[in-house]
Amino acid sequence: MKNGKPFKNAVRRLGIVWVTVTGLLFSFLYLPVKGEALVYSKENFNRQIFRQLPEDTQNTELSPTELYAKAAVLMDGRTGRVLYEKDGKEKLSNASTTKIMTCILVLEQECEEQIAEVSAYAGAQPKVHLGVRSGQQFLIKDLLYSLMLESHNDAAVILAEHIGAKTLNLTDSAGQRNTEESKQAVAAFAKRMNEKALEIGCENTTFVTPNGLDAVQVMENEKGEETIVTHGTTATDLAKIMAYCVTLSPKKEEFLEITRTVDHSFSDIEGRGSYCCHNHNAFLGMMEGALSGKTGFTNSAGYCYVGALQREERIYTIALLACGWPNHKGWKWQDSRKLYNYGLENYAYREFLPEVSVQPLVVSGGQAFDGNPYHKVEVLPVLEEVDAMEILSGKGEYMEAELESVDHLTAPVEEGTQTGVVTYYFVTAQGERIPWKSASVRVQEKIAGIDAEFVARYVVGNFLVGND
Repeated sequence: MKNGKPFKNAVRRLGIVWVTVTGLLFSFLYLPVKGEALVYSKENFNRQIFRQLPEDTQNTELSPTELYAKAAVLMDGRTGRVLYEKDGKEKLSNASTTKIMTCILVLEQECEEQIAEVSAYAGAQPKVHLGVRSGQQFLIKDLLYSLMLESHNDAAVILAEHIGAKTLNLTDSAGQRNTEESKQAVAAFAKRMNEKALEIGCENTTFVTPNGLDAVQVMENEKGEETIVTHGTTATDLAKIMAYCVTLSPKKEEFLEITRTVDHSFSDIEGRGSYCCHNHNAFLGMMEGALSGKTGFTNSAGYCYVGALQREERIYTIALLACGWPNHKGWKWQDSRKLYNYGLENYAYREFLPEVSVQPLVVSGGQAFDGNPYHKVEVLPVLEEVDAMEILSGKGEYMEAELESVDHLTAPVEEGTQTGVVTYYFVTAQGERIPWKSASVRVQEKIAGIDAEFVARYVVGNFLVGND
C-alpha cells in the first residue's frame, strides 16, 4: 500500500531518534570528567613566568669599609626597601635619634596647642636641657621645637610625662607629682613608643627613655621570665621610623615644619622666661633636597644620625649608628653624603608592567555556541586590568609576572569564575622576589553544561527534520 510508506518512514525516524537520544544522553551526560567543577586553586594549576628587563643604570659601588659608622642603612622612604646596609640589623644604642619617635607620637595626639607642666623629675634631667623649673608651663608646640632643634632632654620628659599621665589617669598637676609618679607616666609613654615601633614594622627596637639617654629596663617575656633590655634600635628600624615620619604619618607636614625650622623663640605661659632654639642638623644645608634629620650622642652610642632627603619623586632615609666618638663629630656628615649619593647615582623610578599571555581553557561537558555537542568548547579568560607600576630600581633589578592558572574547566561555568591569578614580583639585584601586586584572571561568559534539553534540540534539528 502506497499510504503505508510515510508511516514506515515515521516509525523508522522515531527509532533513530530513540537510539540517538539515548546514546547522546549517555555519551554527554555521563562524560568522564576530572572530578568536580574546577575553579582556581593551589592544588591544580599551571605556572608561567613573564619577565620585563629594564635598561640597567650605572652601578657605583659603596663598600662597607668606606663608611665610618658601625651600622648604616639607606632606605627607599616610600616603600621601606633597604637599598644598602652595613650591619643594618645589629641593635645598638641610638642616643637622641630616639626623639623622632617622641616627636611624632606627641604630634599624633593633636595636642600642640595644649599646655604641659614641668614636674620636679623633668626639671632634673641632665644636659643638654632647656633649664626649666618645676611648676612652669609651656605650649606643647614650643616644647617640640625644643626637643627637635636643641635636643633638650627635659623637653622630652615633659612631653612624655604629659601624654603618659593621661594614659594612667593621673589628674594631679605635674608640679605636684612625686618622682615615682612621674617615672610611671614616662614609662607609660615609652610603652606607647614601643607599640608604635611594632606598628611601623620595627623588628628589634626597645625604647626605655623618650630622650635617648642610655638606660636599661627589666621586662617580662612571653614565658613570664624577667629579662634586662637596653634602650636601642637597629639602623634598619631607625631608617624605617624616619620614613614613617616623613611619608606616612598623618602629621608628616607638622613634623617636617618643626625639623626644618632654623630658629625658634618662645616663652613659658606666664612670660617669665624667654628661650631660643637653633637647629643643630647641619646637613640641611649640605645637600640639595635635605628634608629632615636628627643628631644624637652619648658615650655608649657615639655619634648617631637619622635623616631624609628628597630629589624629585625619590625620597631616601638613612640611619647611622656608632659613627665615631670625639673628636670625629664630622664623620656622620661624610657618611650621610656617601649614602645619599649612592642612592641618587644608582636608583631611579621606572615603570614596570610585564606582558602576560593568557591561554584559552578547554571546558569539559560544555555546550558549544553553535549547538553541536561534538565540538570542543574553549573559553578565553581575561586578566584584570593593571596599571603600570613605578618602582625605584637599580642595576640588575626587574619585574616578573607569575601566572598560576587551572589547566581546564568543567561545565557549568558561571560568568566571573576565577581561573587564575597573576602575581607581580619585583626582583632585586640580590635575587629577592618582593610581591608587589596581584590581579585575578576570570571567565567573562557563562558556559552551560550539556543537558537533556540541549541533546534533544540537537537531535530534533539534525535527525527528525529531513527528506525521505
